[in-house]
Amino acid sequence: MKASHNAKATDLLSPPGDKAPRIRRMFARIVPRYDLMNRLMTLGQDRRWREIAAREVQPQGALALDIATGTGDLAMSLWHAGARRVVGLDFCEEMLDAAAHKLPADALTSLHLVQGDALHLPFAEATFDCVASAFLLRNVADLEGCLTEMARVLRPGGRLVSLELTHPPPGFLGAAASLYSRYLVPLLGWLVTGDGDAYRYLPSSLHGFPDADELSRLMARAGLQEITYRRLGQGSIAIHRAVKRTQFAAQN
Repeated sequence: MKASHNAKATDLLSPPGDKAPRIRRMFARIVPRYDLMNRLMTLGQDRRWREIAAREVQPQGALALDIATGTGDLAMSLWHAGARRVVGLDFCEEMLDAAAHKLPADALTSLHLVQGDALHLPFAEATFDCVASAFLLRNVADLEGCLTEMARVLRPGGRLVSLELTHPPPGFLGAAASLYSRYLVPLLGWLVTGDGDAYRYLPSSLHGFPDADELSRLMARAGLQEITYRRLGQGSIAIHRAVKRTQFAAQN
């Protein structure tokens, strides 16, 4: 069975410039080999990272939102971890089509796919008990705006988790991780998908992206607290966890 999704919402990535349509086209191109490339370039670890992120957000009995769901792996991890209902949102219809084909039949009544914009989430304030994302934040045109939106739709006391690439720490392992993502991942992408450009984007997307500590500070400015993170993947992956403050006044 194929799940339906709402195809009328706008981009997950928003202006300025042409970043949104460019990134959307890139993801649409790589859909057929997207899951295979994720497995290969992470040496099979990406599923485990998503499972860890799902557990960190404590979704048992919760209404959960997965932003930038892609082909639905994190959304399904949230469902397997006990979420009462999961909404998986993405800006790329082709990704959502692939996700719909992967959903098990017994998830169709509790896991819903929606096409939408991370900077203008189509949900009311304080809708969700937990909000999760995997490899979203580097791709948005307005990082602070995205974090603010994530916090807006999260109920007070609700939980947020972000699984994301990060700047590896100095040292041999960090240097090895940087070389791997800069040179070997694009080569692997070209061999597997024929699209080396899409996988050259991966390391370049870290340029100008805050490190794990600065991302924590931005989360605090968005109205989140109890912010912690852990590193995985030789230090090149960070899972941030936070809780929405029950009382929040915007900071300047």
